[in-house]
Amino acid sequence: MTTILSHGNGKAVWVPETVPAILERAVRERPRDIALVSDECELTYAQYGDAVARLARRLSRHGSPGDTVAIILPNMAATAIAIFAAQSAGMVAATLNPDYTAAELAPMIEDSAPACAIVACDIHPRIAHLFAQATEILLVDGDAAILEDLGIGGEEAPAGPLPSPSPDDLAVLQFTGGSTGRPKGVELTHRAVATNVAQREAVLPTHFGDERILCFMPMFHSFAAAMCVNLAAYCAGKLVILPRYRPDWVVEAIGGHAITRLPAGPTVFNGLIRFGGLTREGVASLRCAYSGSAPLGIETLAQWDALTGVPIYEGYGQSEAGPILTYFGPGMNVKPGSVGPALPGTEVRIVDPENPARDLPTGEAGEIAARGPQVMRGYRSLASETRATLHGGWLHTGDIGMLDEDGHLTIADRKKDMVLISGYNVFPREVDEALLAHPAVAAAACVGVPDSYRGERLVAFVTPADDGEVDAEGLADWLAERLVRYKRPSEYRVLRSLPLTAAGKIDKQALKRAALETPAAADGEARHVA
Repeated sequence: MTTILSHGNGKAVWVPETVPAILERAVRERPRDIALVSDECELTYAQYGDAVARLARRLSRHGSPGDTVAIILPNMAATAIAIFAAQSAGMVAATLNPDYTAAELAPMIEDSAPACAIVACDIHPRIAHLFAQATEILLVDGDAAILEDLGIGGEEAPAGPLPSPSPDDLAVLQFTGGSTGRPKGVELTHRAVATNVAQREAVLPTHFGDERILCFMPMFHSFAAAMCVNLAAYCAGKLVILPRYRPDWVVEAIGGHAITRLPAGPTVFNGLIRFGGLTREGVASLRCAYSGSAPLGIETLAQWDALTGVPIYEGYGQSEAGPILTYFGPGMNVKPGSVGPALPGTEVRIVDPENPARDLPTGEAGEIAARGPQVMRGYRSLASETRATLHGGWLHTGDIGMLDEDGHLTIADRKKDMVLISGYNVFPREVDEALLAHPAVAAAACVGVPDSYRGERLVAFVTPADDGEVDAEGLADWLAERLVRYKRPSEYRVLRSLPLTAAGKIDKQALKRAALETPAAADGEARHVA
């Protein structure tokens, strides 16, 4: 058993060699504890392990170690079972967005070339034509049906060992969002994924056998895989699975299951704050919340703290990083607006975007580069993109940030989102934060569009709070007191809601397309003010 030490507290943390080992320990040490709860089932760890082993043997009959298993399921217990089963069979788990159209899934299925696919029954008819004739399709019609089909609680489990993956074998094929082009398949080894789980534990320690984690983030996404599925198994906790995010469901589940850990993204925290059903008494069981997938606004942090008193620990990462690179944890000097220091065994540096060999000084914004055991092996079948991203042995994230004197990272923006206005670099996130501080603004996002005079200009999209009214003149006046002129948007659009990606992030590509359209969206107001 390998151990690493956490941030300064001297606690030894177990580092599993493979992903299946995470679940195997929980099954061995807490067999009677409840592991998974969904709308249709409640499984102990013994049953969870049994289901994984049975499905792994079935997959092994139709594929070989190293083959890919495409998993196209909604949030359900079967999704967690399928992920661990694929990896326990020595195969590679590729979780794909079940809400994608056939056209969106086609390049992912083509690149993953799955030997097997585990697909929800209601999804299969619209995507069946995407699979090769040799692909074995296992259809899932709900948690109860797959458990019955696997014989859980009935016939004796088949005997015989399963393949034993090595730490350097591939465990995960995680596709990027594809917001700027064809999605890329991120290849992560067992060592990368398993070590990242332990790195998180070193900074954010859990209580083994005494945690309840709520999962409503989409389980195909790397954040949910790390902070829900793998986290729950690592601490032998109860994973309570909701089909999707709804604020009333979340509040009810927190109270009904005495949830202790709440992984979510900024959109969720903003929604819960404005929901109106959240009280300190209702979330008394929560030990903490985790924020990831996108930067969390300072105003959101303050409002959440005032409403609940529950600490939110914010971190940073991406699919290519296993997916976590930095995180704040208990006992640290948490700095609002920062996403914490590098995880144990991880190095983070800030480099000149135009000259990646040059490190930038403390406090200066540049591209975030990182290296550590959790970083991807590369992009599947994309050698040139892999070389460019893993330049010099460092993962070049494409994100802009800065390090302070304590080594804490602050995210400025995506490199591709940075806007050049009249020769000045403008980070839309800074403008978003200023707009979100307006008491009548519930959500905000700015995008850059071409401008014949200034090179580029900003277009701001906002949604009003339930009891608020906003207009272009009022927003312009608000920002005039807070930002230098060149950073202010030239146009404001007020919408009922902002488009979101499948991962719950604001879809800036959709907003950019809307910003380039004339006239503005029918449900909003567009006004040039500068």
